[in-house]
Parts: sequence; structure tokens; C-alpha cells
Amino acid sequence: MSSNVVYMDNNATTRVAPEVLEAMLPYFSDLYGNPSSMHTFGGQVGKALKDAREQIANLIGASPDEIIFTSCGTESDSTAIFSALQAFPEKRHIVTTRVEHPAIKNLCENIDNLTGHKHKVTLLPVDREGMLDLQRYEESLTDDTAIVSVMWANNETGVIFPVAQMAEIAKNRGILFHTDAVQAVGKIPIDLNDYTAIDFLSISGHKVHASKGIGVLYVRRATPFAPFLIGGHQEHGRRGGTENVASIIGLGKACELAGNRLEDENTRVKSMRDKLEQGLLEKIPHAMLNGHKTERLPNTTSVSFEFVEGEAILLHLDRFGICASSGSACTSGSLEPSHVLRAMGVPFTAAHGSIRFSLSVYNIEDEIDFILEKMPPIIENLRELSPFWKGNHPGMVGGSQCKCSC
Repeated sequence: MSSNVVYMDNNATTRVAPEVLEAMLPYFSDLYGNPSSMHTFGGQVGKALKDAREQIANLIGASPDEIIFTSCGTESDSTAIFSALQAFPEKRHIVTTRVEHPAIKNLCENIDNLTGHKHKVTLLPVDREGMLDLQRYEESLTDDTAIVSVMWANNETGVIFPVAQMAEIAKNRGILFHTDAVQAVGKIPIDLNDYTAIDFLSISGHKVHASKGIGVLYVRRATPFAPFLIGGHQEHGRRGGTENVASIIGLGKACELAGNRLEDENTRVKSMRDKLEQGLLEKIPHAMLNGHKTERLPNTTSVSFEFVEGEAILLHLDRFGICASSGSACTSGSLEPSHVLRAMGVPFTAAHGSIRFSLSVYNIEDEIDFILEKMPPIIENLRELSPFWKGNHPGMVGGSQCKCSC
């Protein structure tokens, strides 16, 4: 291993690629002009922004004029939702899923307070594999539906949703469609020339080896749009505020790199993910995969280890420099496990012991071997301390074997 850290939490954030950092540095020092200025010094910065916009558009099969720079994926999500509600003020219905990122989930939960109007929000369920039912989705749409917002790929399980089909269904009903593609962009091919029914798409820079604090909202041409941030003329009047130049340049470079590395992402990275997953399931009893076996991102695996706590697993992994994440939200003050896993019907005892490993092109196979060496004894030791475990099998609770599925 090249360092003391084995970083397997790339769905949370990614390292800034060296090439990205190199591209950004001049815009912190020599090239500090305002891209809106009339003079040549500012104009050359404006030209660099134009080039970055084209790099981003090329990755997703969009036109440069359909790219709006934002501060993050969350801002992009909010902009899309509020824009749709302003475009169709008479419509008060939003359709989304039970497994969305908090950027959409919490926004929809608070939409009435934020807008001052009463809205109906339909939360589509998922099955045990985290998949959506297209027929149920179609039946949820009404004449009052303003927008559908469905993530392209789930951040916890990696499950990929059929957003192209869902967007077509919405389009046929005259309904706007937004997808949070934060986890999908750069990991799987996306060509919006083929997905012409998608109206809005969100991107976050720090999920594609660019810096934090930069995002993108794709808005298809002719889509009704209202700015979320009102200010100057930046972004053709669609998003006020002086551009975060260095981060935009970095995101452009990151998107160029991502396009070149898609094959590596889908072969080498997927192979390492599969090796890790298979090893964990073979070496550790009462472990289970969360999410569809094939319809998911090539870098993501979510595995539950029954009868232990995810936070305890993470603490033990951290001792060895292994960075992963848990599906449990206990560290945020809640005793409830992941809303995604609970929506999937994962048993409570398994949901609490879920761990997500998310790889990147910077991971190597030696790191997989290291994790497979350390994980089995960690789980074994933690289960010895668990009141739900006895010997090498689930223990007895209240006179009967624990079969909790609450």
C-alpha cells in the first residue's frame, strides 16, 4: 500500500486528482482576473471558464449552454425543484423516492415551510433489492405533478434506477424530470443526447476527483427555468454571484479525466469491488449484500454484518487506517439505521451493522487483500461482545433464537 490510509469512502468524497490540482493552481495566483471584466486579463479567465464548461458538457453529452455552475450538488437539487414549482405554480405535487439523498429528502419534507404553500409529496417505495416499480411510478403521476426527482444511482447501495424510462413517462405527461446524478457521473456512461426527456441533472465536483464547493446543474434547452440565486448577470442570468473560477477549471479537468477513465472504472475497479464483496461474504457468516447484484455502480458495495453495530466496525477499521462508512445514523444523534436500508426492508439487526465500501480508480488490489485480512477477526471479536450472539451463531433472546426482522 502506498500510504497508511486505505480510502474506501469515495461515495462520501474523493481525493483531488493531481492533474486537477495542477490545473487549478494558476487561478489562485497569476490568473486572478474576474471573468466578467472587459479587459484582456479578465477575458482570458472567461475563456478558461468556457473551455471548462465544454469539458463538463462533453462528459454527459450536453451542450455547453445547458451547464450552470453552482456551489454544490445540494444547491443544484434545490434549484431544480424550486424552478419547477415556480414554472408551474398551480401544480402542488412532487414525486420522489424513499431512498433519496438528504439534499432531496429533507427539501421535500420542508417544502411547505419553504414555499408558503401546501404540497403533496409522493415517496415511491423500493423492493428488497432497492429497485423501483415502474408501473407504480406511472400510477403516481397526476395532472397536479410539477416535477419528478429520482437519483440516477443510490449513494449507499449503488443501485442504478431506470431514469431514462422514468423521464420518458414523465415527459409524456408534461411533467418536468430531475435526476440527482452526483454518484453516477464519472462512474457510468451518461449521454444526454440519448436521454432527451431529462430536464435537470445535478453534479457535484468533489465526487469526481475535483474540489469541494463546486457543482453543476444541467438544464435542457427550452426547459422552464427560474434562478435560485438572484444577483448579477453570471451564468447568463441563471445563477448570480462571481464564479468560483479555480474550482470550475478543476471540475472541467476532472470531467475530462473521468471520460478517459470510464473503462477503467467499469473493469478494474469493478473487479476489485467484486473481489472484496465475494471475500467478505465467503469469510464472514451472517453477512449479506444490500442492493441489486448487477444493476448498480461498479465501485460500490454495501454489506450488512448481522448482530454488530456499524459504528463499532468503523472504529476498528479506523485503527488499521481503513476508511469506510456505515449505513447507520447513530453518530448523528439518531438511533435509527439508514433510511435507505429500512426502505428496502433490511432487518433491523442487519441494517445497524451495514458497511459501505466505495472504491475509486486510485485504489489498488493490495488494499482489498488488506481489508479481507482485517475484517473477519473484527466481526468475530465484536460478535463475541454482542448479546445477540453466542459461540458461532445467533444467541438466545428471551428464551428463543434471535430472528429479529423489525
